[in-house]
Amino acid sequence: MEDARAAVREFNRFYTRLIGALDDRFLGADLTLPEARLIFEIASSDRPVAAELQARLGMDAGFVSRLLRRFETRSWIVRERGGADARRRPIVLTDEGRAILDLINQRQRALVTAMLERLAPGQRRDLIAALGTTTAMLDPAPRKGFSIRTFRVGDLAMIAARQSILYDETHGWGRGLELVESEYTTQFLRDFKPGREQCWIAEAEGAMAGSVMLTDEGEGLGRLRLMYVEPFARGRGIGDALVETCVAFAREVGYDAVTLWTHAVLISARKIYAGHGFQIVETEMHEEFGKPELGETWRLELKD
Repeated sequence: MEDARAAVREFNRFYTRLIGALDDRFLGADLTLPEARLIFEIASSDRPVAAELQARLGMDAGFVSRLLRRFETRSWIVRERGGADARRRPIVLTDEGRAILDLINQRQRALVTAMLERLAPGQRRDLIAALGTTTAMLDPAPRKGFSIRTFRVGDLAMIAARQSILYDETHGWGRGLELVESEYTTQFLRDFKPGREQCWIAEAEGAMAGSVMLTDEGEGLGRLRLMYVEPFARGRGIGDALVETCVAFAREVGYDAVTLWTHAVLISARKIYAGHGFQIVETEMHEEFGKPELGETWRLELKD
C-alpha cells in the first residue's frame, strides 16, 4: 500500500508541475486552472446554474460563487433573468467568454501536441492504454462503455501475460497456467486460419479490458478459449458480449458445435457460459496448475 500511495503522490506532483496547474496565469492566460475548468464546464453545459456547476466539479459553493462574480466583472458570462436567486439563474458565456475559452483550448492543444510529438506511435498507444486504465481503476463511478475489435500484433502475448498474472493472484495457478496460456497463444498465431478462427479484444477507455478466441478443432467443432475480463472493467457486461461475439462468429462460419474448458471455481465465467446455452458434458480433477482443480468441459450445439 505504501508503495502505491507514494507512486500516486509523486505522479500528482509531477503532473501538476508539467501542466502548470499551480500557475497564477494558466497557459499564459489571465485566469487560473480552476477558473479555466469552470469556463469549460459552462461551455459544455446547457445553460447551467451555479449549484449544478458546483456539484459537477466538486468545488466549494462559496469558491464557485466568487469565480462566477469575477467572470461577470470581466464580461465573460451573463446570468439570464428568471428569478431573484442568482444561484438558480442560468449562466451563459458571452462572446468575450468564448474568446478566452478558445484561447485556452488552442494553447492546451499546442502543449499536449508538443508532449506527444516526442513519442513514437507505439508509445502513444501505450499512453492511451495507461491513462484509460488509471481512470477506470481510480474513478469511483466508472464509465460503462466498451468496444470489441479483432486482434492485432502484440495482443496475444499480452493476453497470455495478463491472464497468467491475474489467475496467479486470485487462484495461485502460477507457471502451470502460464505455460498453458503461452502454448495456446503461440499455436493460435502459428496455425491461424482466417475465416475459421478469430480472437477478439475488448477495450475500455483505450485499454485492453478482456479477450476471447475461437479455434478450429476439426470436424465442425470450434473451441472457445481464453475468455477473461480485467478487474477494472468488470460489471459492464464485457464477458457476456465477448462470448456472444464468439458464438455468433461460430454460427456464421458454419460450426456444428462449440466446446470450452473451464474450472468450477470460475463462477462468473460459468454463469456467462450457461447463459449462452453451454452445458457441462464432462468433469475431471487435474493438477496442471500445481494443485488439485476441478476442470469442466462445456459444449454448445449450434445445429440440430
